[in-house]
Amino acid sequence: MNNFKYIFVHGLSGWGSYDEAYVKMPYWGMRNGDLMQQLRELGYDCYAASVAPHDSAYDRACELYAQLTGSKTDYGRVHSEIHGHERYGRDFTGRPLIPDFNDETKLVLFGHSFGGATIRIFAHMMEHGSTLEIDEDCSPFFKGGMGSRIFALFTLAAPHNGTTAYDLYEDPDFDVSKVRIPFLAKQAGNMMSRRNTSERPLPPQDSASYDMHIDNALKLNSEWLLSENIYYFSQPCEMTRKKSDGTYYPVTSHMELLFQRASRHIGAYKGKTKGGFIIDETWRENDGLVNTVSAAWPLYNEHKQFDPDNIEKGKWNVFDTYHGDHMSLQGGLLHKNRILPYYINIIKMLSELG
Repeated sequence: MNNFKYIFVHGLSGWGSYDEAYVKMPYWGMRNGDLMQQLRELGYDCYAASVAPHDSAYDRACELYAQLTGSKTDYGRVHSEIHGHERYGRDFTGRPLIPDFNDETKLVLFGHSFGGATIRIFAHMMEHGSTLEIDEDCSPFFKGGMGSRIFALFTLAAPHNGTTAYDLYEDPDFDVSKVRIPFLAKQAGNMMSRRNTSERPLPPQDSASYDMHIDNALKLNSEWLLSENIYYFSQPCEMTRKKSDGTYYPVTSHMELLFQRASRHIGAYKGKTKGGFIIDETWRENDGLVNTVSAAWPLYNEHKQFDPDNIEKGKWNVFDTYHGDHMSLQGGLLHKNRILPYYINIIKMLSELG
C-alpha cells in the first residue's frame, strides 16, 4: 500500500464532505453509500472536496488549494479586480481536507464533470503558478513549484472541450423547438436547468457556464499545460443510440430523466460556435450532459488509447467509453449503479504505477 492521497472533486451543482448535503446523499456513491468511507475501509486514503458549485474552474481550484492546506481561500488580487469579486473566500483554517500537505504528499485527483476542469487548472497552477499574482502576500498557490505533489489526474465524463449543451442554444441556425421532447423529460430538464443556475450573480467571464462554452474551453486547453511528471487519465461516457437519420437519442431505460431533454438536444445538434469551431456529427453521442467526444481528451493535448502495459506520463491515457449516463460513475440518482468495483480497479492500477 502506498501513501497516495486520493482527492475527489465534484462537478457543476455538486457537493463534498464540507457540505451538509453530503451526509444525506454522498455525491460520491449516492444511494450506494459513501464511496470515500468504503474505500477508506479498504485502506485507501480518500477525501471528497467541496468547491463552489457554479464558479469558474480557476476559483474552484483556489478553493481546493485552501482546503488542502487548511487556509483561507485567496483568489488573487489581480484576478479578483478583473472580475469584480472579493479577493478572499471560504476559510478552511484549522480544518484541512487532509492532515498534512507538503512536498512529501502525493495526490491522485479524481474530477467528475466540471471537476475535471477544476483539477486540470489546479495541477497547472501547482506547477507553474500565476504570472498575474505577484504580490508578496499572495497565496503560495500562485507561486507554483509544487507540481511534484501531484501523481495523477483522472477525469470522469469531463467536458474537456466544453459541451454543446450550452452552445446549441446560442446558435441562430439551430431550432431547438424542432427537437421532440417528451413531457416528463421536458419538466425534468427544466428542473435541472434551475439547479444548474447559481443563486448569486457571477461575473460573466468567471463562472462554470462560461468555461464550458466550447470556444472558451478550447482557449483554456491551450493555456493549461501538461506536465511530463504527471499521469493523465480520462473516462468518457455515453448512454445514447444512433437513429437512421444520424441523430442520437437517450437510452431512456438507463439514462436519468433529468438528462433526457439535454441529451436529445445534444444528439440532434451540429453547427458552428461563435468563434467558428465546427460541431459535426461526431459531437452527437453523449451521456446526457456532455458530448462523449469532448470527454475523451482536451483538444491540443497529446493523447493515446489506454494501454495497461504502456501507461505514459505527460499525455492523456484515454479509457474505452463507459456505457453509462452522466451520473452513472457517481452511483446514479434513480438508476442505481454499483461503482465500488470500478474505483477499486482504478486505484489498484494507480497503486501499481506508484
